[in-house]
Amino acid sequence: MTHKIPLLIDTDPGVDDALALLMAFADTRHEVVALTIAAGNVGLDYTVRNALKLCEVVGRDDVPVFAGSPDPLLHPSLDAAHVHGRDGYGDVDLPPPARGAEAEHAALAILRLSHQYRGELMLVMLGPLTNLALALKLDPTLPTRIKRIVVMGGAVTCHGNITPAAEFNIAFDPEAAHVVFAAFPHLLVSDWEATVAHGLPLQQAEQWLAADSDRARFYELISRKTRALSEDSKGGRWFTADALAMAWALNPEGQLQVESRPVNIELNGTFSRGATLVDWNRQTGQPDNCALLMAYDQSRFEALVRQALGA
Repeated sequence: MTHKIPLLIDTDPGVDDALALLMAFADTRHEVVALTIAAGNVGLDYTVRNALKLCEVVGRDDVPVFAGSPDPLLHPSLDAAHVHGRDGYGDVDLPPPARGAEAEHAALAILRLSHQYRGELMLVMLGPLTNLALALKLDPTLPTRIKRIVVMGGAVTCHGNITPAAEFNIAFDPEAAHVVFAAFPHLLVSDWEATVAHGLPLQQAEQWLAADSDRARFYELISRKTRALSEDSKGGRWFTADALAMAWALNPEGQLQVESRPVNIELNGTFSRGATLVDWNRQTGQPDNCALLMAYDQSRFEALVRQALGA
């Protein structure tokens, strides 16, 4: 294939984001044209630095990195440093990247690239949706220029991972998620419950991480903390939410079951703020705005992870 699909990834690295980015850079059918960076797993200074560092590791300093909003649209949220480490990369004291981010704001970069790659651009949203919501408020016509958008977020039956009802990315900035879910007529959503259903076998993953490649050595180092948490509490399965979303984005042929339904974001509930409410019985009369990933080919998913690590 000579013409590659342009891919813009909005991300908040984060250990699982890093694996998804390694997958994208290893794929031959897509070309990463930019990384736009959100606050989320840790603060924006760290997520920007981590994105730049990963580009350095894979030898892709030609890919521009754009810093976005340091905060949610309205209300402050707690990060996930308890999972990813204070610096987002497991607190292993990596040397800083050699370059810095571009001067242009992430939201403006999204809009500019949507014109540059009109009708061809794929968005993969791996973090809170703040940057995309800002872009939509600046230009509501943005969805008409996007070919495909994959969102890692939500919990389709409200089995959340950050609250009893909500998944982290959506709960971090529910107002932004509301803007995005209301604006796009068709979102592809890979949620936390799909992540749990497609855990990676931790013992086998340890073997992949022993591969003789810079990518495997880098990822083995930064993922030690999250793998230890998986070993202690998740029954030998390693949950990598962003990697599953990226597998679906890069290789949609691997989908085994997808359900289309209307989805709304809860903004106010005492216990349910940030929940993704799926109208399973189509009672509201709203159009189906989301295709929800229910099952993906596990062997294909694992093969894509191995490829990303050079295993």
